[in-house]
Amino acid sequence: MVRFHIQPDSDIPASEQLYNQIRFAIASRQYPPGHRLPSTRQLAMETGLHRNTISKVYRKLEEDGIVDAHAGSGIYVRAQGDEGGNSKVRSPLIEKYPQAHRLVQKGLDDLLSQGCSLTQARELFLAEIDWRLRCSARVLVTAPRQDIGAGELMAQELEKALKIPVQLVPLEELAQVLEQTRSGTVVTSRYFIGDAEAIASPKSVRVIPVDIYDYAQEIQKLLKLQKDSRLGLVSLSAGILRAAEVIVHSLRGEDLLIMTTQPQDTFKLNAMVRSAQTIFSFDRASCADVKAAVLEARDDLIRPPQLICCENYIGEKSIALLKRELGLE
Repeated sequence: MVRFHIQPDSDIPASEQLYNQIRFAIASRQYPPGHRLPSTRQLAMETGLHRNTISKVYRKLEEDGIVDAHAGSGIYVRAQGDEGGNSKVRSPLIEKYPQAHRLVQKGLDDLLSQGCSLTQARELFLAEIDWRLRCSARVLVTAPRQDIGAGELMAQELEKALKIPVQLVPLEELAQVLEQTRSGTVVTSRYFIGDAEAIASPKSVRVIPVDIYDYAQEIQKLLKLQKDSRLGLVSLSAGILRAAEVIVHSLRGEDLLIMTTQPQDTFKLNAMVRSAQTIFSFDRASCADVKAAVLEARDDLIRPPQLICCENYIGEKSIALLKRELGLE
């Protein structure tokens, strides 16, 4: 069960603390698509916030396209990209090729009569189609230029997991790149899915969001840190650092002295290695840089910082989904 923590004496507004924690729960799939969010009354009892503040947070989540409000029912996590499994628009190809559509329907009926489930039949069709398209298909990873580090993390992990070339494209250049391709798949984090889908969908290019790792083990370690500990946060992604700082502050308040840096900022990284007692590295590349900085400063350190490295940025279920969608399984 997801729990939310609000620091009432923080400089960060309570609504921003709650907004970031809910977005993290959705992005890490602790709240999957279709999940009903707690009522404003439930959250008010849990967090101590006024129900009007919680309603304001829910309205912002709805405006950002992250949740849907159903009158009389509640607030639900919105399915994004192609994960919803349905389309509001009937394909014009059905009217253009009615006989081909009937052949597809008959083929599906035949598979079902042989004992295949709808899910299995879908996977068989996708595997065959994607196998034929693989030579020309492209996998594009996108993220805003201001947080291109998140895109680098996704691209690195997907290339390793999928064993196919992956192209990193800044979100600001995605429209131009898609003008030059007839097929492909755009992959991005749920944090950026709305902007990516707005660009790719009109061009009939599918967009698949990936879930980020939930950092459950790391959060438990964070909660056990002694008060007044000096904590360092390192990641290629500036966005991860911003979100992590807010979430750490929400969980621990002023208990910890927090320092953040990207690994390419060697001055801040070296200062962190010399002053932090614990360092959380949110990706493998950053972990390697932190280890190198600790090794270089070993003669100046009385006690090296405890280094906690996160192995993954993308959740395992998202990797498995992409493999199926691309016909790689």
